[in-house]
Amino acid sequence: MRTPDVVIIGAGAAGMMCAMTAAARGRRVLLLDHANKAGKKILMSGGGRCNFTNMWAEPDNYQSGNPHFCKSALARYSPWDFVGLVAKHGVAYHEKKLGQLFCDGRSHDIRDLLLDECAQAGVELHLKTAVQRIERTDDGYRLRTDLGDVAAESVVIATGGLSIPTMGATGFGYEIARQFGHAVVEPRAGLVPFIITDALKELCTELSGTSVDAEVRCNGQSFRENVLFTHRGLSGPAILQISSFWRLGDAVEIDLLPGHDALAWLEERRATRPDSELRTVLSEVFTKRMAGLLTERWFPSKPMKQHTPAELRRIAERLGGWQVVPAGTEGYRTAEVTLGGVDTRDVSSQTMESRKSPGLYFIGEVLDVTGHLGGFNFQWAWASGYAAAQVV
Repeated sequence: MRTPDVVIIGAGAAGMMCAMTAAARGRRVLLLDHANKAGKKILMSGGGRCNFTNMWAEPDNYQSGNPHFCKSALARYSPWDFVGLVAKHGVAYHEKKLGQLFCDGRSHDIRDLLLDECAQAGVELHLKTAVQRIERTDDGYRLRTDLGDVAAESVVIATGGLSIPTMGATGFGYEIARQFGHAVVEPRAGLVPFIITDALKELCTELSGTSVDAEVRCNGQSFRENVLFTHRGLSGPAILQISSFWRLGDAVEIDLLPGHDALAWLEERRATRPDSELRTVLSEVFTKRMAGLLTERWFPSKPMKQHTPAELRRIAERLGGWQVVPAGTEGYRTAEVTLGGVDTRDVSSQTMESRKSPGLYFIGEVLDVTGHLGGFNFQWAWASGYAAAQVV
């Protein structure tokens, strides 16, 4: 029987961070994953360039039933701590926008530096290795695995959520949490595109591939980023962000002229370009195709001087507050994260240790902590994994 000090289940971002940090403390660490590669989500993130953190990561960038839970871990392992690790390995990076840090090269650079750190610290890693059962013993835990039985003082659950099942995502972490008496906040897909099935579907299809700067609002939250039209509905950073705050049946308001008073802008154009058609004026801010389709479907295109004040108000209301009621989301198939997860009320915010079962820890996405789009979820993986590694 293998008898490491610590077994970590899940060789993703949080699991590898925890493993390398705990092993560097002198702990004997066994890191297991049922997948054939470590860090699969790292490899596909950021379009293959890995948005590995955000310079401005703060607790306000996270959703949780307990918004205070993430504060301690984020304060003790900052984005600059991870940037230091990236620099140590000579990985070139850049800020894309809004504090988002990406590799200059490929996502493999981040995954590989974590594997290198694990190897240097003496972590024993086994891929394609499933865990069938975990049970409490007098001096820790006993696990039945594809390697045989394993006994350890501590077990860390770093199995992630349900997002992107084609990469092997499962609900295993939630099952273990429930087994040891933890509540699980209902998981649902987050940072995910919307599906449109009503009359707007045709417009979305015709504009598929078109992106526009917009501000989207729902349930008291707002984000200004690009909105992307797709054959299925709406996507793009702004839509992914607001999807985490949306519930079925909610309307999403989209301001297609962010930063402008839409009515004042139209009135100014009528005064300065009275003979220009509305379609031509709209093509100043939208593609010609989009301007043409909007005037075909929403309001008549005629010279600006022919639009009455009432017509301009209606046009402004639509452009500045387009109301969309999505039929749903694309679900876990394309969701970047899973909202919900292990209820943090019974987990220590200092150590990530279960208050129900000493020696059991939960880190990363399996917990009810979800970051905004833009590197925040990786920063939570690094910070929560580091916090647990100090004590396992």
